[in-house]
Amino acid sequence: MPNGTVYQAGANGCGAGHNASYNTATGTWTAGPDFPSNLDTADAPAALETNGKVIVMTSPGVFGTGAVFFEWDGTHLNQISGPPNGPGDSSYYGHFLMLPTGQLMFTDFSNDVELFNSTGSNYTGWQPSVLLNHTVYTHGTTIVLQGFKFNGVSQNNAYGDDFQDATNYPLVRLTNQSTGHVFYARTHDHSAMPVSYTGPTFTHVDIPSSMETGATTLQVVVNGIASQGYTIGIN
Repeated sequence: MPNGTVYQAGANGCGAGHNASYNTATGTWTAGPDFPSNLDTADAPAALETNGKVIVMTSPGVFGTGAVFFEWDGTHLNQISGPPNGPGDSSYYGHFLMLPTGQLMFTDFSNDVELFNSTGSNYTGWQPSVLLNHTVYTHGTTIVLQGFKFNGVSQNNAYGDDFQDATNYPLVRLTNQSTGHVFYARTHDHSAMPVSYTGPTFTHVDIPSSMETGATTLQVVVNGIASQGYTIGIN
């Protein structure tokens, strides 16, 4: 989490899963609070929201149905409303994925895909920034983009022991200033991947060959938090 703690959600077969927070600065654990009743996270998704809170999906016992969702803010564990399919879901049905919009996409093995919108403003201090070597680029080419805080404060998304979809890498969003059309460039061969790494760092960016030319706004997005917009030209 942005406050330097790790949230650990637990599970067991005979009651509520025990939860704890680990302080990375002091190397100490603090217990609880636990989920109420017999709720736990026997394989379950959780994700860091852009407001700095953690959302976690629980259900009764081991793989029971009747999912209940909570937010952990570092001090309090608060129940929040769930998606329409929640009452029929077990925690292991669910997956979260942070989108570049700052929304969390939720799926549960059904055809119903939901978007979760966090309340409040983004947590501060982890907006990526870019060092531009040039201001004009050619579509269909690969460039090296340098900057800071390209890996965010967290891997962001987690799930039990079967599946992971970490997003601690930079996305590059390109918006044509004339048409408003948005393009995403493939990024690869990052120089660094550790979370909470301020940089400097770099990534390789494949500028789409299909994108429009002209004045373009470039942004780097990490875990749903975008940099300022940088005006470049695409030829």
